[in-house]
Amino acid sequence: MEEKKLLTVTIPCYNSQNYMDHAIETALVGGKYVEILIVDDGSTDKTLEIGKEYESKYPDIIRVIHKENGGHGSAVNTGIAHATGLFFKVLDSDDWFDKESLKKVLRLIHHVNKNEIPLDLIITNYVYEKPSLNRHKSIHYKGTFTPNKFLTWDEAKHFKITNNLLMHALMYRTEVLRASGLKLPEHTFYVDNIFAFMPLNSAKKLVYLNTDLYRYYIGRDDQSVNETVMIGRIDQQIKITKIMIDDFDYENIHSEKLKNYLLQYLSMMMIVSSVFLVKDGSEESLKKREELWNYLKDKNPEIYRIISRKKFGGLLQFKSKAGLGFIKGGYTIFNKIYNFN
Repeated sequence: MEEKKLLTVTIPCYNSQNYMDHAIETALVGGKYVEILIVDDGSTDKTLEIGKEYESKYPDIIRVIHKENGGHGSAVNTGIAHATGLFFKVLDSDDWFDKESLKKVLRLIHHVNKNEIPLDLIITNYVYEKPSLNRHKSIHYKGTFTPNKFLTWDEAKHFKITNNLLMHALMYRTEVLRASGLKLPEHTFYVDNIFAFMPLNSAKKLVYLNTDLYRYYIGRDDQSVNETVMIGRIDQQIKITKIMIDDFDYENIHSEKLKNYLLQYLSMMMIVSSVFLVKDGSEESLKKREELWNYLKDKNPEIYRIISRKKFGGLLQFKSKAGLGFIKGGYTIFNKIYNFN
């Protein structure tokens, strides 16, 4: 009888020949309990060839899916559609897993599967890896969730504004992810924010493992979180923020704690968009900032009111020269403390 896959790891790859091996090798630690989907998103280098070599070597673990280029969201959608594992995890091709942490996660999933425990979401730590500065910063959730305990959202504690649950921290039950109706936009950057936002209301039971599973590499000049790149792609950030505004069905969130958290996440998206528009400084960008806030106000006046009054939103709408300088300075200080990019 074929062994049930406990975890599907989807690795979206686009021209990843120089670093994808590391990501794949760390996921292989899961052995027969892991399904690794290498999704080649129309690469023009040797990505597909490398993937096929791994598939040939590990035919019971690795599958390569070749598709036309559609962007990161399209590759993740493809992974969700083809996944057979009980849980689903995205591993970007320039990142990697901590091997011992992956073993801990798989032991948990095995326990959940064996005992038919209802569990929709596994949360783990992730680590910002900045080799150029020899810096490693672990993002944990010890102050928010009791580790190793099956919880509901209403049992969560305080969410710090710097402790958002990014894609790197999340592992959804595959059937929950599909039931949420998640469909990430194609040819669009920053779709990971939608992945970490929209399906959460479909996840009723969760557990937090205090282990540094995901290693998030920061340092490539062309990386999407590079500050210069983000300013150049600000329209993509705005697009994602508007999609999240449209999706935020505030009144139908099943938990008050989750409702407040999602409101905080949306606030952070408004902050990021506003800050980079201000840092660009052009008249066009400042108009885009005003238009974004008006979009939120028109779509949901109540959410606009809450964010403007309680979540720094009022400060981010400053128009004077001094006010714009305050926004830039505040971002610089926070970035030095928390190393956003």
